[in-house]
Amino acid sequence: MSVRLKSSTADGRLQEVFGAPIAELHATATGPDAPPALTRALELRSFLALAEEQVARVRDRVHEAMAPDRDMGELSAGDLRFDAQWLEAALDARNGYRAAIGQLLRAMPPPDQQSRPVRTAQPVVAAALPPSLAAPVPVRAGVARARRP
Repeated sequence: MSVRLKSSTADGRLQEVFGAPIAELHATATGPDAPPALTRALELRSFLALAEEQVARVRDRVHEAMAPDRDMGELSAGDLRFDAQWLEAALDARNGYRAAIGQLLRAMPPPDQQSRPVRTAQPVVAAALPPSLAAPVPVRAGVARARRP
């Protein structure tokens, strides 16, 4: 299954911030005018969905090993220690991706300001130079030469 089709715990927040369902956001992100923040957010979302799938797999494997109807002779402390290490790594990755998405969304401008062009104030000089500092006008300025016969 494609990571785009997997849900993640950040989907609701991304839909809220960008104003469209995840499938539409993916379509927008592949366009030529895709906002860089959307592209990065969806990339992080894909990593998050994969990390959350890993967490779920390890959790399910541990639950299966610890099921009440399971033969206790099949339990392996080594396997459980290994699963605990995998679970810790997957949870660390999940937490890191969630934090990165949160930081990205906090760094974005508010939705009502995202489409506005940035205007910078440029000073305008409206004062004229006093006549004493103005460059002198050449004597022949604006006078056409007479042609000689």
